[in-house]
Amino acid sequence: MYDMVTTTPATQLIIFGASGDLTRRKLIPALAGLQAAGNLDSSVSIIGVSRSKKSDEQYREELANSIPSELRDAYDKMKDRIFYHAADVTVPEQVKGLREYLDNKAGGDEVGRLFYLSLKPELFSKVLKALGNEDMLKTSNALSPHWRRVVVEKPFGHDRESARKLNDCMHDYLREDQIYRIDHYLGKETVQNILGLRFHNTIFEPLWNRHHIELVQITVAESIGVEKGRAGFYDENGAMRDVVQNHMLQLLALVAMEAPTTLDADDIRNRKVEVLRALHCPDASDVAKQSVRARYSAGEVDGEAVIGYLDEEGVPEGSDTETYVALRVDVDNWRWSGVPFMLRHGKRMSKKFTEIKIQFRTPPVQLFNRPDGMSESDFRRKLKEGSLCQARPNVLTIRIQPEEELTLSFGVKTPGADMIMTPAKLSFNYDNFFHSESAPAYQRLLLDALQGDPTLFLRADEIDASWLYTDEVIAGWKAADAPAIVEYPAGSQGPDIADELFTGCEGCWSRG
Repeated sequence: MYDMVTTTPATQLIIFGASGDLTRRKLIPALAGLQAAGNLDSSVSIIGVSRSKKSDEQYREELANSIPSELRDAYDKMKDRIFYHAADVTVPEQVKGLREYLDNKAGGDEVGRLFYLSLKPELFSKVLKALGNEDMLKTSNALSPHWRRVVVEKPFGHDRESARKLNDCMHDYLREDQIYRIDHYLGKETVQNILGLRFHNTIFEPLWNRHHIELVQITVAESIGVEKGRAGFYDENGAMRDVVQNHMLQLLALVAMEAPTTLDADDIRNRKVEVLRALHCPDASDVAKQSVRARYSAGEVDGEAVIGYLDEEGVPEGSDTETYVALRVDVDNWRWSGVPFMLRHGKRMSKKFTEIKIQFRTPPVQLFNRPDGMSESDFRRKLKEGSLCQARPNVLTIRIQPEEELTLSFGVKTPGADMIMTPAKLSFNYDNFFHSESAPAYQRLLLDALQGDPTLFLRADEIDASWLYTDEVIAGWKAADAPAIVEYPAGSQGPDIADELFTGCEGCWSRG
């Protein structure tokens, strides 16, 4: 159960980009969810800031149209604490007007303020400078009753250099403990449970290393293509920057990190940074062998014909942007040396799912399931040379979406006289066990930001380390002799060539 937000006598949540899609679809419903759960104190007021002119009532009515029916009662209880202020916060006089407006609210300047930048990335620095120059971000320390915090949405830069510039700009006006870089994947219940699964259950952690784990596979598959109105942004970034650099490397870090000393935010984030810094930065030759980049062509998804990426509205002619990435990643540390981390993300795939598969090694001596008619010597020889592969009996699957569940596979003897092993599973499903749906990610993360808990937010050095790896992969794709981008039909599992990233008897990509 979450704690109620009662950090100060009054708290202001100021959302820049108040008329945007993220505010309507995610942020306000998340706040209504906190209200419904009794986790949003009546001292918290929400102020939307955008350039267009409108009254408080007009803004409240606009937001009401986006609220799910099950949250409408909760929204009605909180709507009187929602306000709207028209301002272009890159204009100094209008920033001054915003400060006066906020200071005239209950509590004046002696309140906690959370500034949420739900804006285009190119506006982040401009808004931070404007707020900083008006002294709206100053606070003595993180525990001050009139604290100031800033939530920044991804993307955190376009590459390592731009990310460093953005961090430098933020640090000109903010301490690191005031900055909350949000990645909504870290708010998902199953993602958070990775820590509990590993470090609370001793049956897993002793096996969580290169001696017992053969391979880790992480998939983020989407059935949708480029969302309407987003093609321009997406084409500048592609699958690598849009999902792999942030969501997927965070999942990898949680799976691979060492045990933290405590559950304090910096202890956990220190361990994640260690993993990200241990990622082998590939040269062009490595990139050519250990990655596949592709884009979807016309095909069929869920029985409906869809166009290819190059035909999507807003995609420039001759675009070379990838909508699919598959990577074989090496983590160069003592725990994981030699264990490949297989990362795959794509749009317009056959189904939507996000999962992590921990594939354990086979027993050192294979006693079971020798094919009929094959001698024991031939069986042993073929297994050793790799011409015969045994199914891996033990795989731990952490399913993040659309279901939230854990599954552990193992072998059991088939009834009868022969010693034939067959796969079986143990499963845990959040909905079935707790008889309730997990709270949406933004609901958890907004509450944490209001309460000043940075555990599930990203630190500057995490961003830097993930961009270091990402930039090297992208540089490899741009090399003169790099393989050309390939295509895969929409509604498929991606390009067949991606299967070649697996070697020997390692297996193949999950089909969800």
